[in-house]
Amino acid sequence: MKLRKQVTVCGGAIFCVAVFSLYLMLDRVQHDPARRQSGGNFPRSQISVLQNRIEQLEQLLEENHQIISHIKDSVMELTDTGAVSPSGHLPFRSANGSWVLPFDGRPTFLAIKPQDCQFAGLFSFKPNLSMPFMMLDVYSLLKFDNPDGGVWKQGFDITYEPDEWDNEPLQVFVIPHSHNDPGWIKTFDKYFADQTQHILNNMVVKLAEDSRRKFIWSEISFFSKWWESADAQKQEATRKLILGGQLEIVTGGWVMTDEANVHYFAMIDQLIEGHQWLERNIGITPRSGWAVDPFGHSATMPYLLKKANLTSMLIQRVHYTIKKHFASTRSLEFMWRQAWDTGANTDMFCHMMPFYSYDVPHTCGPDPKICCQFDFKRLPGGRINCPWKVPPKSIVEANVAERAQLLLDQYRKKSKLYRSKVLLVPLGDDFRYDKALEWDQQYNNYQKLFDYMNSHPEMHVQAQFGTLSDYFSAVYKASAVPEGARPTDFPVLSGDFFAYADREDHYWTGYFTSRPFYKSLDRVLESHLRGAEILYSLAVSNARHSGMEGRYPVSDYALLVDARRSVGLFQHHDAITGTAKENVVIDYGTKLLRALIGLKRVIINAAHFLVMKNKEFYRFYQTEPFLETDDRRATQDSLPQRTLIELDPAGPRYVVLFNPVEQERLCAVTVLVNTVRVRVLTEDGQTVPVQLSAQWSSARKEAISSLYFTATFMARLPPLGLAVFHLYDSADSPMTLRSDTLLRLPGHGVTARAEDPLPVRSLQADGQTFYISSQAVTLGFSGTTGLLESIRRRDDPQEVKVQVQFMIYGTRPSKDKSGAYLFLPDGKAKPYSQKESPVVRVVEGPLFSEVVAHYQHFEQTIRIHNVPGVDGLSMEITTTVDIRDQTNKELAMRLDTDIQSGDIFYTDLNGFQIQPRRRHPKLPLQANFYPMPSQAYIQDSLYRLTLHTAQSLGVTSLENGQLEVILDRRLMQDDNRGLGQGLKDNKKTVNRFRLLLEHRGLGNKMMDTGVTSFPSILSHMTNSILNHEVLVLPVLPKRRGVPSLQTFAPFKSSLPCDMHLVNLRSIQNQTPSQHTAFIIHRLGLDCELEAQNMAFNCTTTQGQLNISGLFKNLDIHLLQPMSLTLMHSGTPLANDSSISLEPMEISAFKLKLR
Repeated sequence: MKLRKQVTVCGGAIFCVAVFSLYLMLDRVQHDPARRQSGGNFPRSQISVLQNRIEQLEQLLEENHQIISHIKDSVMELTDTGAVSPSGHLPFRSANGSWVLPFDGRPTFLAIKPQDCQFAGLFSFKPNLSMPFMMLDVYSLLKFDNPDGGVWKQGFDITYEPDEWDNEPLQVFVIPHSHNDPGWIKTFDKYFADQTQHILNNMVVKLAEDSRRKFIWSEISFFSKWWESADAQKQEATRKLILGGQLEIVTGGWVMTDEANVHYFAMIDQLIEGHQWLERNIGITPRSGWAVDPFGHSATMPYLLKKANLTSMLIQRVHYTIKKHFASTRSLEFMWRQAWDTGANTDMFCHMMPFYSYDVPHTCGPDPKICCQFDFKRLPGGRINCPWKVPPKSIVEANVAERAQLLLDQYRKKSKLYRSKVLLVPLGDDFRYDKALEWDQQYNNYQKLFDYMNSHPEMHVQAQFGTLSDYFSAVYKASAVPEGARPTDFPVLSGDFFAYADREDHYWTGYFTSRPFYKSLDRVLESHLRGAEILYSLAVSNARHSGMEGRYPVSDYALLVDARRSVGLFQHHDAITGTAKENVVIDYGTKLLRALIGLKRVIINAAHFLVMKNKEFYRFYQTEPFLETDDRRATQDSLPQRTLIELDPAGPRYVVLFNPVEQERLCAVTVLVNTVRVRVLTEDGQTVPVQLSAQWSSARKEAISSLYFTATFMARLPPLGLAVFHLYDSADSPMTLRSDTLLRLPGHGVTARAEDPLPVRSLQADGQTFYISSQAVTLGFSGTTGLLESIRRRDDPQEVKVQVQFMIYGTRPSKDKSGAYLFLPDGKAKPYSQKESPVVRVVEGPLFSEVVAHYQHFEQTIRIHNVPGVDGLSMEITTTVDIRDQTNKELAMRLDTDIQSGDIFYTDLNGFQIQPRRRHPKLPLQANFYPMPSQAYIQDSLYRLTLHTAQSLGVTSLENGQLEVILDRRLMQDDNRGLGQGLKDNKKTVNRFRLLLEHRGLGNKMMDTGVTSFPSILSHMTNSILNHEVLVLPVLPKRRGVPSLQTFAPFKSSLPCDMHLVNLRSIQNQTPSQHTAFIIHRLGLDCELEAQNMAFNCTTTQGQLNISGLFKNLDIHLLQPMSLTLMHSGTPLANDSSISLEPMEISAFKLKLR
């Protein structure tokens, strides 16, 4: 009776809400100026105004419909569970065993317009556009049989007719370069001291000696360090060389970034850091990209370079079979188009080098024995020679004709692989030109060859030194097209160039996982850097707004710059890859830890200012921080320890929670406290549910701490905002409940531990499946292994098999073994086994339940949150790995499911886009591994299973229904790629994942065609909450008491949920300027997967965003479209303009906020 009355009351409430909402909607449409679309450049007729009003009304009706249906759902949930609390208190356990939490009271809706969905595979290409050929198809086409190609071992014999250049002479651009790794065998600083500074010092002198000499430079991390130590005269001479076209800065990033393991946030950030430095110090903008050493190439790179206004790019490390195929079809130069681009908007002109390496023997032509004779550093008497046993000869009058003819033959053969009669010939190698002698040897001898060639018209060649852009400009000119445009009949390509093999079956797929500890630390840094940038920009703008700029520590900007550069340095292709020497890794780690400590300081200083209710009471003391950091790391290679919040009966402790995600967030937050007497209140005094759990140091029962406990509570946090919570040491509150903990122990003699403060039960494990449940899912676990076996979503009667297995790979017994770069396994993986059965801990409670399985070399925790929305719809997997006692072993986690995925699986590229993959049985096992920076999934017509990751690792699908990820690798030997070490410095490493099972909507059985695929909105949000954890910042107790604090919510209106704020970055000057870079990415969505209640209002707007209506308490004084790295500016827009983004587009704007 009581229940029926409740339902009746709720039903009446729904009706009232509906009527009142319709009234409000009509009123808002009439009066709310924020709802009006910006005018654009065309005059509005009354009809279009009316049409807009109707569309707005339709949208509001849809939103209202969503609100009502979710209220209904909530009422039905209460009805279904028989949810009447026996004592009147919440939370409580219902008759069916599930926990019921206090009703969150805020109905939410999901309103994604069909126009905002990228239905994978439904792309219609515009007429008159060339269809791109797909790298996926190229892999299917080729045999990968590697026959001997003669002098060009991995290629074929190249022939030509002597008269081919009679009508159009061959133009040759020889491009001197020096590849400088910012850390590899030596540290960044040691390389600079020993070699790099000498290269750049010699460059200034030697280029000035002859205006025909050219040189290119890439890494701004080194260049900026050199510039700072150079005197004014040297700086001016360098500017003159650049402006005169003798020296070109190519790409211009802080480093030549890896392209497999990096996240697009960091790719963009290191590019901005380099470009901003160039703009401020030299006043130039790079035009061409140069990537000769990353181990495989991602399709994200051409997109980012294009958005930064570069017009052309060059790549080198591509699978030798792919190179041979491209060479045989003269496709080594192509327009690289994004797979999701239905026009040609993303096309980037790309040059692929054809041969084995970027060194001199492999760049003049197909025969390294001949090309080596034209590397004049190898002249007899020097420290290096030619392995082919024929040394170079100095060019003199007696031999110049024969030498020129021999070299021209190589040039002509190489040019036959390209479509134009313009040839690019790099001249350099690692850390070349560090001695003045080499400058003379190379430049003087080549100039004699060029002079001879150019003075003999019968040779039909024009040869000279050039920069990279000199070469590209000549190609465009010869093809009669503008810079960056597609020359007639040049091919168009979509896809990427992973995995890379340089010879035989030597696939560079090991580095996708090598040194996972630092891959994980990098992503923690990136999230902190983004959070610190955003909070700093908001704090400084709010301080300006309230006239308090002088009292805010704007000097924190130096900490931001240091962190940008440390994160940027780590994106280098020997850093995040895990392929540097052990002492260099320590140097990187030390820099990262210093940056992390600095970023935490920026965050707590900004949060302090922003949560102050009365800013007049704001005081900043460098030595007395207002807030503590959320955790601490003792050393660069140790795991973080949570900050203890000591509660005291005398009064409350306050914590500030920072949500780095741009959407409202309902989530479970865990803190470490010193008592079980915990009560948590919101800022306005509402008590929230708390789950108390023991703090464990290992699997043993005696490992429970009697001093520290974890308190988990539910928090609703504003987007990119700060919320204040009060923690009390108080007698038991009905809203504070203790976890129910059960130890499943192997063997006999099982005893229970029931003493306080937190009782633990134990039982002898059996083979029966056991379960844990939440509102959203039920998980089944093996009674024997304690590992996941099945998932059943609450709205689905079908249980889906998802079995977690741990596997071990060895390395092959032959001389070529796995190392930092290469993965050369000794066959298929074998199941991980240990003598004793694992100890399994099962924890259940109102806010979360988890199963922890303790094994000798790893500990896996699978946790589900009993929270509505994104946080509760996926499961959190934490795998702590320690294989320091292993020899030549790699530990893998395999998910074995009954999803009928066939041979297709999907991995992301740089957290930016999804690349379909096909497993090829014709390739060796190691060739089927790919980088997984943020996610991988398999799917069939019913389900999609996505593994989201907080660190980049190697992933594959070796069988139908499987996903497999390598967690760590310990290898005792070098793999002969120059490092000279194995991987023996393993750390205890925590790998964090979220596993999301999604159901395809009814009538949405269409599968991706293989060209494109996109995550769902829920999947995007799941990735976001995994990679941007809530930061818990305790307020330090104050003798004089804590001043009043309040929630800081920066947004007036919520961001459309398909928009991701990449960064809000203070623009560099000597001090922070008043300008901020607003970088926004519109996500591509797959809407075929069933929508879920995400616990925040999620709407899309067809790519429209009104920035002026976005920020609370701040006015926009400038809104200017910019190139991605802020070097090219568009016309400023009216401050109240809407901006518009296409799906997948990243755009940058310069804002002035006050």
